[in-house]
Amino acid sequence: MTTGVIVKQRFGRVRAVLTVLVAAGALAGGGVAGGGSAAASVDVLRTGRAAPAASGVTYRQFSMAVPRGTVRGHLVTVDLSRPGVSVGLLDAGAVGARQAVSAMAGARGAVAGVNGDFFNITETQHPGVEPTGAAVGPAVSKGRPLKSAVPDGQRFGPALPPGTTTEDVLTVGADRRARLDRLSLRGSVTTPDGTVPLRGLNLYALPVGGIGAYTSQWGTTSRVRATCGTDTDRAAPCSTDTAEVTVRRGRVERIADTPGRGGVADGTTVLVGREGGAQQLRKLSVGERVRVTERLVGQRPAALRFAVGGFPIVRDGAPLPGLDTVASAVRTAAGIGAGGQVLYLLALDGTKGNAGLTIGELAGLMQRLGARDAMNLDGGGSTTLVLREPGSATATVRNNPSGGAERPVPNGIGVFARQP
Repeated sequence: MTTGVIVKQRFGRVRAVLTVLVAAGALAGGGVAGGGSAAASVDVLRTGRAAPAASGVTYRQFSMAVPRGTVRGHLVTVDLSRPGVSVGLLDAGAVGARQAVSAMAGARGAVAGVNGDFFNITETQHPGVEPTGAAVGPAVSKGRPLKSAVPDGQRFGPALPPGTTTEDVLTVGADRRARLDRLSLRGSVTTPDGTVPLRGLNLYALPVGGIGAYTSQWGTTSRVRATCGTDTDRAAPCSTDTAEVTVRRGRVERIADTPGRGGVADGTTVLVGREGGAQQLRKLSVGERVRVTERLVGQRPAALRFAVGGFPIVRDGAPLPGLDTVASAVRTAAGIGAGGQVLYLLALDGTKGNAGLTIGELAGLMQRLGARDAMNLDGGGSTTLVLREPGSATATVRNNPSGGAERPVPNGIGVFARQP
């Protein structure tokens, strides 16, 4: 037996209707957990006319029956093949900063947007240490790498599905096609004593024994958090073996025993080391030459214009094996279809009484919407989808955040296009 759910939404002067028909229990996740296609059960998705938000960008609401009740959500579909349509990273002006999605979208002139990566939201395990607000995974904006990924054991958010890492990203290349990729840091620190690997770029958690570089893109947030926890235990104590070296125009300007805070000037790099990395930095003297190189390297050859972190849930048309089918929550997701030319941005409502989705159910839903690849983004109180109506200078929140108001987040996915 199938159940029909019809939702109508007025957007501007256009009425959008989305009808989703699912079999009772079709998205319960049994097939998804084993990595099989959720489409093996009844797979019916009917859509009415979507409301155009801009050239190549449409918006609609949806609702869907699940065993726990009704799920309500919002979907923006982006045609990247249309001239003038693009996506880019929304941020708060620094890696270590947070802002509401609507404010970030408004500042950039985006016509739509959703929240992005999981982030360093709290430091209850390390009393007195300031949470940075920085994202977990890599980030690229306008072709420029902003940060690398923290170790897997240092991430915030639900457990990673098997085979995924904090280096997994959703990208859009110079060819204007969206893809899932994995970005690794390739960098070095060259001193008079030799060359050592650079293990981090503008990140809130350094690998044990590593050296990280902090640039003007980091912001004014304290760098102490970078030396807390371990590669496998986020709650482990902060290291007592640390060092910080300020390099300005290629020469050591300052050496300190502990990481500091405050903005990093253009032309300056602050190196933070822990354990073995700290021992390497303590060999330096003021005035010595230091050369720092860093770049993010993907598994695909395309030059990147944009990247945001999360974790994959659908790849090559199939849900990943081992996705969670128990814990339901408010979710945000991004899907890729039509050979990378279509991007789906989805956010659920968080109002009381709204059933959430498990990761397995979310993967099945993204398949039904047309995604061949999909990524789960930060959810819960972070889940936000915004839209700017034609003629408006501000972006309006379209979903109902579970906390009753927007949560400041470090980054998001912005959609840019011409509006009438």
